[in-house]
Amino acid sequence: MVCNGTSNMVEASLRTHLMHDLSHFGLRIAVGVMFIVHSASKFASGSSGFFSSIGLPAEMALLIGLLELIGGVLLIIGVLTRITGSLLAIEMLIVMVWLKKLESFSGKNGLELELLAFVILLTVIVLGPGRFSISHLVKRIPRFIQ
Repeated sequence: MVCNGTSNMVEASLRTHLMHDLSHFGLRIAVGVMFIVHSASKFASGSSGFFSSIGLPAEMALLIGLLELIGGVLLIIGVLTRITGSLLAIEMLIVMVWLKKLESFSGKNGLELELLAFVILLTVIVLGPGRFSISHLVKRIPRFIQ
């Protein structure tokens, strides 16, 4: 917060430094790589059986795998990060509430990985793609869909 001496108005200012930009880029890379790695299991032959066992159509494995693979790549390169982050955050919320039923934080059916991904995705949604992104380089993409 910066206080103006001539008037009693208080103005909030967000300082952006190189370390802020790098840490934001690091968050996008970490969560993007995590989703890319986890998408590989959705394309395996046994994944359709797993989806059927939890009451979802077997075809959802391919759709969720594509969401995680393409979404992870888009997060890393910094294109459509808010939309991608929103879709992946919804997926994590569904996994935590519907699949794992909020049973425990750690251990069997623990939520720690999904909760961590969810919080990082919320951060990406709020902050947008950041300076180390294709969206920042192009500057023609409207801010609300970056």
